Amino acid sequence: MPKIGVLLINLGTPDDPSVKAVGKYLKEFLMDFRVIDKPAWLRHILVKGLIVPFRSRASAKLYKQLWTEEGSPLKHYGYKLAEGVQNQLGEDFHIELAMRYQSPSIESAIDKLITAQVDELVVFPLFPQYASSSTGSAHEEVMRVLSKQLIIPPVRMVNSYPTDPRMIKIYADNGRKLNLDDYDHVLFSFHGLPERHLRDADITQSHCQRVENCCSISCEANKLCYSNQCHRTAHAIAEDLGLKKDQYSISYQSRLGRDPWVKPYTDKVLEERHKVHGDKKILVFCPAFVSDCLETTIEISVEYQEEFEEFGGDHVQLVPSLNDNPEWIKTVAEMVKENSVLAE
Repeated sequence: MPKIGVLLINLGTPDDPSVKAVGKYLKEFLMDFRVIDKPAWLRHILVKGLIVPFRSRASAKLYKQLWTEEGSPLKHYGYKLAEGVQNQLGEDFHIELAMRYQSPSIESAIDKLITAQVDELVVFPLFPQYASSSTGSAHEEVMRVLSKQLIIPPVRMVNSYPTDPRMIKIYADNGRKLNLDDYDHVLFSFHGLPERHLRDADITQSHCQRVENCCSISCEANKLCYSNQCHRTAHAIAEDLGLKKDQYSISYQSRLGRDPWVKPYTDKVLEERHKVHGDKKILVFCPAFVSDCLETTIEISVEYQEEFEEFGGDHVQLVPSLNDNPEWIKTVAEMVKENSVLAE
């Protein structure tokens, strides 16, 4: 039987919550041209001269709040997922976890797969929606590493899976466990991107930010648009939950810098939901993340909770991510097989 290599890739996390480790992580992350699309000299000044020196200490405090006995939740759940998928697929598969930034690196994971003499490589980014700064960057790094190999196995790269019905059901079931009737409104909060990233990705140059409500309209021009895929994910979960259009909103979080990012911003939506609609309790899904991490556990449950209280609201409840849910492990295993040529 052929051996199929599987590379599960997530964004990354510092090796520990110290200022030094967090600074190292931020430097590698933000120096990526796909993340900050500025000339190298300007990116160097911004990242190494301004952002990292000023943000490392503050970010380290947040990571210390996030850290558990198992370390970083994102890496902990990543290993649990890899272990579970390996058990599901058996000895004809070789599963490795990698982080786009920091450890375990994509290069070290590919080295293990090449050493195992896999007959095929399935690259599976743990980002349901495609974005150049996440999936695109991961794919680019895989190609860079593989380009140094004398023998390159056949490679299958998973692009995105924003409306996979199995994944959608797990997100919806996680929300159902929290009793939707206890909340005034449901918010789907996705990681944000600069508007220019979306505009530049529109190869037709005819749809993005040129058509009214362009993100919510699905068409050939934006089938790989990150924001449109976010909308499709949110609508699919809402449909599974039986939500009406006025019962939920879509927003974007985690913006950086002064450039305009895709709107609406999560903090602004939370403010409006209370001040305009009188909402007291908000249920928040974060379907851009398959593992709980800084952007969910801390940004939503701590920072936005504090802001919502300042606005006059009561509670922002985060819906747990997919983490090591057995159904999610099963789903990833099934999607890996579906994306493999050699799998029976």
